[in-house]
Amino acid sequence: MAVTATTPATTLPSAATSRTGAAAVTAALLLLVTGLALVGITQGTASVGATEVWKALTGRADPTDASVVIASRLPRMTAGLLVGVVLGMSGAALQAVSRNVLASPDTLAVNAGSYFALGLAAATGVSLPLLASSGIAFAGGLAAAAVVLGLSGLGTGTVRLVLAGSALTLGLTALTEGLILLFPHETEGVYHWNQGSIAQNGFDGILQMAPIGVVGLAGLLLLARRIDVLGLGDEAARGLGVPVRATRVTAVVLAALLATCAVTLAGPVGFIGLCAPALVRPLARRFRGFARTRVGIPAAGLVGAALVLGADVLLRALVPADTAVAVPTGVVTSLVGAVFVIAMAARLRDTAGVAADRLRIRSRAVFLTTTVVLAAVFVGVTIAAVLLGDAKLLLGDVTNWALGRAGQTVSFVLDTRVPRVIAALLAGAALALAGTMVQAVTRNPLAEPGIMGVSGGAALGAVLLVTTVPVAGSWSVAAAAFAGAATASALLFGLAARSGFQQTRLVLVGFAIHTGTAALVSLLIILTDPFNATKALTWLSGSTYGRTLPDVAPLAVAVAVGVAVAAARRTELDLVSLDEDTPRLLGLALGRGRLGFLTLSVLLSATAVAAAGTISFVGLVAPHAARALVGRQHARVVPVAVLLGAVLVCAADLVGRTVIAPAQLGAGLMTAVIGTPYFLYLLVRSRR
Repeated sequence: MAVTATTPATTLPSAATSRTGAAAVTAALLLLVTGLALVGITQGTASVGATEVWKALTGRADPTDASVVIASRLPRMTAGLLVGVVLGMSGAALQAVSRNVLASPDTLAVNAGSYFALGLAAATGVSLPLLASSGIAFAGGLAAAAVVLGLSGLGTGTVRLVLAGSALTLGLTALTEGLILLFPHETEGVYHWNQGSIAQNGFDGILQMAPIGVVGLAGLLLLARRIDVLGLGDEAARGLGVPVRATRVTAVVLAALLATCAVTLAGPVGFIGLCAPALVRPLARRFRGFARTRVGIPAAGLVGAALVLGADVLLRALVPADTAVAVPTGVVTSLVGAVFVIAMAARLRDTAGVAADRLRIRSRAVFLTTTVVLAAVFVGVTIAAVLLGDAKLLLGDVTNWALGRAGQTVSFVLDTRVPRVIAALLAGAALALAGTMVQAVTRNPLAEPGIMGVSGGAALGAVLLVTTVPVAGSWSVAAAAFAGAATASALLFGLAARSGFQQTRLVLVGFAIHTGTAALVSLLIILTDPFNATKALTWLSGSTYGRTLPDVAPLAVAVAVGVAVAAARRTELDLVSLDEDTPRLLGLALGRGRLGFLTLSVLLSATAVAAAGTISFVGLVAPHAARALVGRQHARVVPVAVLLGAVLVCAADLVGRTVIAPAQLGAGLMTAVIGTPYFLYLLVRSRR
């Protein structure tokens, strides 16, 4: 795959047709934002229409109506305006200096970094003023952006940036959710803050954050000429006397400052920083003025304001007011942004991605030794998982339980613990096998059900059933998860197949599906009964808590079928993973074979999610490690990957329920903590 940079976001258009038209377009944008703001302050749960709003603004309204307008609606409208402006400008600056059309506070994990930093601060139990919280969020967001930009590199393509940002977001979100589960009272409100809402009680927060936004805008405008020169390329910029590194670092810091302003005030409002600059780019090709940073960045701010206010107005126009008030604006913008990214994926060319694994040839002795060692580790971890926990047991207790001679206490402990261990082992095996098949079929070493959105689809289907039918059985949840995963997979692989499973399209569509399903899951959790919300959150963290043998029965069937098919068709997996021509020359029906393997991987992912919640990175780590240990032949990769996956999830579950007992952390949180550094390491290693 070629190492090519994406088109610089600030390239000066050679065919710009009008300089004066920019003023007319800017005026039109101002009118649009003003109109949306006026419509927004007439919407709400109280019966306060346009007439009452006008009376309130002119001091002639009823005190109750005036209070609604002054204390609630105006602050909400102003917050939407401020958040949209700073996020739009932040995204435009990041895309300009990184030369990457997908750089934004979302893809650079700025929001996740701020979320983690604020969650960590909240867990200490110390109550902080808004400005101090803003400083903490800024530090977390800036550190996350630095990590993502450092790993992906500037101007080296979209795939690496999205993968690095997605992986870091998954890891930081997992850590934050772990803090929320461990310190529920101290972190109360952090989860809802993370959904992104522009609702305000008064102007206090706005007045404290607005100066930060002004400072960020002023800094970027002062830096505008240098950013324009950077668009000509690093060598040309150095030739013109522009300090490239200092300019980039300053611009990223200012962009992070702007994003922090929005995050502190309203929580993460997704995709505004991505969509707003993308909507300004066509204008820059037509009107010369928008190609200049000093005009383009404020214009992106105006478009961002229109997007935030428009999403809020649209939500309140389509949904009853009592329901709309509970739906965060960030959920709506995330759904719109997911569709936007899918549309972008269809237009972007393939860029520098991640190289395939190097071909390794291992001897049969190495394979047998590895398998024997892993089998021994598998047995050891399984025994430890059965014996250890909040109550420690002996092997004799287990023997008596198996023979039906154990006491009441031991029987109770093992009746609840053994199904958990089996669920963890089977879920790990299923996810590892699914990842092995998906990577082989797509010939993409970073294809993984969690990152590609397949697990997100399964989670959405399962949460939809769990929150609407609380008494649903395990087979019903598995069926709902399969339906969600199948829908997500059909969208993902259907769009990616048209380009021969190019990394760019596969990763971007998967990123969009993952974000969209996460927004819908958040929407379901917010709108449903609080008891069901807690149950869904615990389940989503990848917990095996409360699992029974009937719960894992669908997963056991799926793993048995998957292993049998993979073993029987191991040669076909080898051929499919090579290239397009070799299977056809040997008479293999490539399309039918791909469809069969992908369907099986969806079934495995869905049943694993239904039995143990969302567990990320196992489908990535296990196949990679297996290929590194025993080579690329699937006759060897499949059993080693299955053993590795089972051991990884079982060990994560064991650590999660013993290290801080009686409190527990989900296995999904533990695998994310382990998997994120490994994934980022793979990105670093694959640099060329």
